[in-house]
Amino acid sequence: MPKKDSTAAVAEKYSVRCRYCGQKNSVREEYKNNEAVCGRCRLPLSNEPHKKFADLSKHDYIHPADSKALAALRAIPGIDTALKKLLTVTGESAIRVTFMASAIKVTPKQCPDLYAKLQIACTTLGVDMPELYVQQNPVVNAFTGGVEKPIIVLHSALIERLNDEETLAVIAHEVGHIHAEHVLYLTAARLIEALTNASLAQLVPGGDIIKFLVSAGISSALLAWARRAELSCDRAALLVTQDPHVIGRTMMKLCGGTFASKIDYDLFLEQAREFQKNYDEKKLDKFWADLLNAGLSHPFPVWRVSEILKWVEDGEYEEIMKK
Repeated sequence: MPKKDSTAAVAEKYSVRCRYCGQKNSVREEYKNNEAVCGRCRLPLSNEPHKKFADLSKHDYIHPADSKALAALRAIPGIDTALKKLLTVTGESAIRVTFMASAIKVTPKQCPDLYAKLQIACTTLGVDMPELYVQQNPVVNAFTGGVEKPIIVLHSALIERLNDEETLAVIAHEVGHIHAEHVLYLTAARLIEALTNASLAQLVPGGDIIKFLVSAGISSALLAWARRAELSCDRAALLVTQDPHVIGRTMMKLCGGTFASKIDYDLFLEQAREFQKNYDEKKLDKFWADLLNAGLSHPFPVWRVSEILKWVEDGEYEEIMKK
């Protein structure tokens, strides 16, 4: 007689389509309890829908501080001409050559889960796919550069610290820079940061333009705007992840690094709310926060959490999701 399979040995499988990338996955009935992930993008499988924006405007999510700083920057006579000339003489191709020669290019076959995450961010926000690279770098960071053909670079130290959802948030943040049309100014800001040393500026094409931008005070206005632009792109990241706690946990890891596994996330959120309350109510706290942050390329991570919490709690995020 044929031997019957026991119930324990055989479990019925189901096909579940990933809400993020659309990949069909074969999973067991109890996959929810097993925290199954998509075989393509490595993001958690769920029956919840994932919204894709057919016609998202950057004005739907741009942070007011970003808009204000950019308006002040564009009021400087000749700034667009000067920045475009800077990037023309330094060469957008130099950016691409640098990373093609020194970093790993992400493709459908090379780091396919990262490529899938890039596709998710681009299709959600409505952005053409840029090139994506992973660079060996101990600095926990990522950035977007270029003008006509932007590229995104993830530092290895960053993605080694993040889980798949948090990595999606970082990629979506960088795609947000493209969607928000930040790339011209952002590339110039990062280039000026790297080349403000006078002796270094002499060694590269465009050194005279860099010295002009610094002496004219344009660089300080540009870098001030660049910090505020990060707040807009945190919002873009939330529109892709569609979970504010993914953004919050990402910022927690930017604060705590590898120690983050021992940190209470709810207490971290309380810290963010306390920071915002002190910033709003205490003039001395506001003075020091603004002064200390002025020397950084990004706002403080706790500050960024408080801004995301405020955007969600004020109902603005939900309004966009309902459109």
